[in-house]
Amino acid sequence: MEKEYFAHETAVIDENCSIGKGTKIWHFSHIMSGCKIGKGCNIGQNVVVSPGVVLGNNVKIQNNVSVYTGVICEDDVFLGPSMVFTNVVNPRSAVNRRGQYVETLVKKGVSIGANATIVCGHPIGEYAFIGAGAVVTKEVAPYALVIGNPAKQTGWMSEYGHKLEFNKNGIAICPESKEKYKLTNGSVSKMSG
Repeated sequence: MEKEYFAHETAVIDENCSIGKGTKIWHFSHIMSGCKIGKGCNIGQNVVVSPGVVLGNNVKIQNNVSVYTGVICEDDVFLGPSMVFTNVVNPRSAVNRRGQYVETLVKKGVSIGANATIVCGHPIGEYAFIGAGAVVTKEVAPYALVIGNPAKQTGWMSEYGHKLEFNKNGIAICPESKEKYKLTNGSVSKMSG
């Protein structure tokens, strides 16, 4: 049976991987046994996807990213060049902590900028935007814009990736999509209609 995804000839694809239709895997990447990759994903050059990792549909991983065991990315996640996940809270070379991996859930539509670091165990809410070089050390709210080391929230982002400016009534309109968002009690939701 012919595979329904593309893999560059230098990519290493281990047995027992699930790779969705239309996914592209580029130069020198390693897809390890037991991972699940959805449809329409783009796995850049020199990427490692470890055992047990789950990637949803349309996940874009830029060059030089390692997605370690314990990471789950939902649909439409963007992982910028050379960003980093961790999966052990207290690593030591002389202490084997396999089996103590901590889960990190990256929800639908999240963008993580180049060279950002995500310390394991901190979920990242839907459509959050992690700035380049940020170091995430705590949970990130849906639609939040976080930057710096340690990462601090500086604003809110639309699903289209635009910073939201709220009026006195707590309403913001995305300049590109014209979708409306409501800020209530320190959290953002998209308004219907």
